[in-house]
Amino acid sequence: MQESRKSPHRSAEAPASEVCIEVDDLHLTIRRSAQRRTMQITVERTGELILSAPPEVGVDRLRDFVSEKRFWIYTKLAEKGQLQRKVPRKQFVSGEAFLYLGRSHRLKWVDEQDLPLKLVNGRFALRRDAQAGAREHFIRWYSERARVRLSGRVADYQSRMEVTPAGVRVQDLGYRWGSCGKGDWLYFHWKTILLPARIAEYVVVHEIAHLHEPHHTPAFWLRVERAMPDYAQRRAWLAEHGIDVEGI
Repeated sequence: MQESRKSPHRSAEAPASEVCIEVDDLHLTIRRSAQRRTMQITVERTGELILSAPPEVGVDRLRDFVSEKRFWIYTKLAEKGQLQRKVPRKQFVSGEAFLYLGRSHRLKWVDEQDLPLKLVNGRFALRRDAQAGAREHFIRWYSERARVRLSGRVADYQSRMEVTPAGVRVQDLGYRWGSCGKGDWLYFHWKTILLPARIAEYVVVHEIAHLHEPHHTPAFWLRVERAMPDYAQRRAWLAEHGIDVEGI
């Protein structure tokens, strides 16, 4: 689930032609160049989407590439929107809502409890003396739950997908939900635990499949489908709604 790197020689390209395609609600201008060897999506400051590609890449493959990058595109479009408006950050006040496995839980302050932050009876309980480090306490709480839950899902799928990952690590991955690293380690963003359980499970299967196939080839998607027949619906949900998953 990684975005394409920009070519260091982009300025040297001389686009041979420009046409447009639409993928769901996304409208992209295609720029083909004989100097280009890979596909790349650029989000201009105006919000215009540019899809650069070699001349030989067919429209179907272009559409598939855009679909694969939908979450990244929506994220970048949202960033452009932030140039005009400020997105409010979470306030650690009583009544503020925080996600966990796709469900919203209100925050309440408590005077005494054994841990700084707990989920009790459907509400997050934050100890008053932990207010200064509230964000760090939430990230730590999410990360610990993500590590346990995602490790469990990896264990569930690794035998049927015929692979043995080195282990699971949870950290901040920026705009990526997951990554397959060197040494067969699987990395997941701690925010993955904010997603509905069935969507987080798709992220797990997606990354496990990368242990076999590093790129989003037909063979890759076949492996995903074999392990999760309804992956397309889950993938579509993530592409459409993943940008709405609020962080802290």
